[in-house]
Amino acid sequence: MDDELKDRLARLEAVTEITALKHRYLRACDAKRPDEFRNCFVAEGAVLDYGPLGAFTGVEPIAAIFERVALRKVDGRHVIFDMHHAVHPDITVLDADNARGDWTLRFRQVNTEAGTEQVSSIEYRDTYRRESDGWRIASSKVEVLWSMTTPLPEGYQIQESY
Repeated sequence: MDDELKDRLARLEAVTEITALKHRYLRACDAKRPDEFRNCFVAEGAVLDYGPLGAFTGVEPIAAIFERVALRKVDGRHVIFDMHHAVHPDITVLDADNARGDWTLRFRQVNTEAGTEQVSSIEYRDTYRRESDGWRIASSKVEVLWSMTTPLPEGYQIQESY
């Protein structure tokens, strides 16, 4: 196989692996799995800018905000229920160990404490770095394009399986 073909194949594999990484991250968010969430980020120097929720540096502060919001319970029941659907990936492999990507997120959140449902359109601006065990998120910046919040209907019920 010539060098050009090897390079093209390596880039395609990187895009596939980065796409799988982003999907693991989103599933970990929705399924409330902090260890899987944490493992999506680089070991050192990760940056996450959640916009209105704040910016965080380092995997532990990033995981702490996830746990504070996603795992919060009142009377033994979760308060926040999220649904992340990322679409329209635009991933550029910069070199063998670095890439960037933009994603559009269809986001839905139910907040039982506030009695609201929020639907948002969000853009992710990510950078990725390959570590010894694979691709990880090095930075992620969230930009909310629009959001709509409505009250939950009277008599709503949520069955959780976490």
